[in-house]
Amino acid sequence: MSTILVVDDDAALTEALAETVADLGHRPLLAAGGEAALALAASAAPDAVLLDLRMPDLDGIAVLRRLRASPAPAPVAILTAHATAANTIDAMRLGAFDHLTKPIGRDALADLLARMLRARPPAAPALEQATDEDAFIGASAAMREVQKTIGRVADTDATVLVTGETGTGKEVVARAIHRHGRRAAGAFVAVNCAAIPAELLESTLFGHVRGAFTGAVADRAGAFHEAAGGTLLLDEIGDMDTAMQAKILRILQERVVTPVGGRAAAVDVRIVAATHRDLPARVREGRFREDLFYRLSVVPVALPALRERPGDVALLAAHFLRPLGRRLGPDAAARLAAHPWPGNVRELRNALQRAAVLASGEELRADDFDFLDAAPDTAPDAAPDGAAVAPDDLPAAVARLEARMIASALHEAGGNRAAAARRLGIHRQLLYAKARRYGLTVQPAEEVGEPDDAA
Repeated sequence: MSTILVVDDDAALTEALAETVADLGHRPLLAAGGEAALALAASAAPDAVLLDLRMPDLDGIAVLRRLRASPAPAPVAILTAHATAANTIDAMRLGAFDHLTKPIGRDALADLLARMLRARPPAAPALEQATDEDAFIGASAAMREVQKTIGRVADTDATVLVTGETGTGKEVVARAIHRHGRRAAGAFVAVNCAAIPAELLESTLFGHVRGAFTGAVADRAGAFHEAAGGTLLLDEIGDMDTAMQAKILRILQERVVTPVGGRAAAVDVRIVAATHRDLPARVREGRFREDLFYRLSVVPVALPALRERPGDVALLAAHFLRPLGRRLGPDAAARLAAHPWPGNVRELRNALQRAAVLASGEELRADDFDFLDAAPDTAPDAAPDGAAVAPDDLPAAVARLEARMIASALHEAGGNRAAAARRLGIHRQLLYAKARRYGLTVQPAEEVGEPDDAA
């Protein structure tokens, strides 16, 4: 018979858990708060702990930290009704065995306890709690697994490969790994390997010395050295040419960087790589080195497309709309959840910003998103190597259309903002703001004979 410590300030839930624990053949110990839990853990040495996060005297993260700092800690599973990305990551990085949402069924509890009692993980050192910044939004099962993985790898130096369609948040994952880990005080440097010409990428990553090539008028440190002590994100590494892949492989193996025209020097940096490409397919086609693929994917993190987690759409929408002072109505939430979002989270964010700018009410309605029906394609195209990607996201296409329409209206109105706004059916102030955003020249009102207070 094993002793299971159940910690929760909800008496009814605690009794229900204790009854199930007893039915499963274990001895339950009950604690209504954090301080009582620590006292029982010290005196009774439980075999496993079921711990709530929100308690009045001492929160669950603080209790977890102290339990895990003991010489022979029991496995601790977090059970909470208020799971967030931040508390999931914090709990896993502090050594929680698992992080689950309440309520938990009998079969799930039986499986959890069986796994916990088979495990006796080593004690983890006490660590500073990460910031409560919760920019990594998602409560779906797939995203919860991603959050748990981030918590497990944050304090290691293991190389992480983040994969997923364009717009799914690969850089957000990389930043979360950095922010929640022991390298958080160091620099986070991101380099988009697809956006830099191949002839410049080596200097960008490794640096160069003065006179190494024409135009090298001063020494340059390079991204690897700029990220020393911190984290370097090699974004879109699947688009890197094979010659540069060989140099990256050598750095991963030896942790030594050679600037162009300079001498080799050791570098202490955590590497996270990201790509929307299907790397195994590229390996088979000879476009990506197999040895580099295995070096990068020590810990793989696959991000699901937004259409695969529609339950997260409302959470993301609320997060993006909060600073804009807007909220989603029920009909709008249902419409957004049903949309396929080929551009993923990036497309959702831009769609919400557009609707918030154009809508008149504080609550966004379904018809505020009618522009989504104008999308020429509702599913991502297949990239040449089989990876699903959107050739051009909706917000970019909408921006180009808006810019063309505004430019045309201003031209036809002779630069008169009020007349152009009337042609477009929007307020003059909105037209002026959008023109500035798109870099369109708008003449002052007095130069086109326009009243300053024209609508």
